[in-house]
Amino acid sequence: MPLPRLNDAIRSQCWVDREKKCDSRIWFSIPGSKHVDNRFYKSSSRSFVNVSVTGSRCALSCEHCNRNLLRTMIPAETPERLKQIAELLAGQGGRGMLVSGGADSRGGVPLAMFADAIRHARSLGLVVLAHTGIIEKSTAERLKESGVDQVLMDVIGHRRTIRDVYHLNRAPDDYLDAMRICREAGLDVVPHVVVGLHFGQVLGEYNALKMIREAGVQSLVLVVLNPMPGTGMASEALPPFSDVERVFSCARMWNPEVFLSLGCARPPGPYSRRVETLAVDCGFNGIAFPGEAAIDHAIRQGLDPVFQHGCCSLAGRILL
Repeated sequence: MPLPRLNDAIRSQCWVDREKKCDSRIWFSIPGSKHVDNRFYKSSSRSFVNVSVTGSRCALSCEHCNRNLLRTMIPAETPERLKQIAELLAGQGGRGMLVSGGADSRGGVPLAMFADAIRHARSLGLVVLAHTGIIEKSTAERLKESGVDQVLMDVIGHRRTIRDVYHLNRAPDDYLDAMRICREAGLDVVPHVVVGLHFGQVLGEYNALKMIREAGVQSLVLVVLNPMPGTGMASEALPPFSDVERVFSCARMWNPEVFLSLGCARPPGPYSRRVETLAVDCGFNGIAFPGEAAIDHAIRQGLDPVFQHGCCSLAGRILL
């Protein structure tokens, strides 16, 4: 599939696609993972929380994370503890949780044993998302039975990135198979693509987008690599903005009917503001934690902002 150059014609097509998908609205998502207070919205740490079923443990120690993200999550290493967290969150008026964790040696998060706890959280009225990694059929079936609202999954399109960044002996087709397993189980799967995942370089992103299109999903989230201290990528340069621009354009053009969102992971400061504005111009349907400049830009483009507490994968669907 040829890669287009971003130009006015492509931007015009992006706008047409947005209008077909959700008229003039753009969804701004505010999870509870960080504190933001500006003239448009204020985040709440109790509205939507991130939970790790493995605590800070992970068998992979990926180069872009090295368990750092797990340390920012609430540990819930037993089903009983996950139920307690759900009850506390529901009692405080919270809306939902992302259930994640470190991966095992095959790239999957051990979630099957937490299916009953997820069902309990759902019975309390909470929205529950599961970040699964490369999921097995049996786990997908258990999650379906639990009533989980969505399954989130990073999709990697190049074997070198899988090996050198995730330290996994897997292939890109394993991610395509995992998406198909979710679809066959009746799960709402929302793939995520990290732009610049290969040490700041674009390598497998276009193949990942191709696989996602083949899987026939309804929603897609893009994020941009943010080199973190204490990881193997701490000293890497940010992905070139021109590369981000091209991937964003292709994501919209190759998946015109998909609800496309910019996730919360991206480099901060002026770089983030440029990426957010680009997402608006490329016809993204949603942005997590948007800055004031992006919101102002969207309004100037004639878009109607809708603010929602929760992960961007939920935008336009529930939690209204």
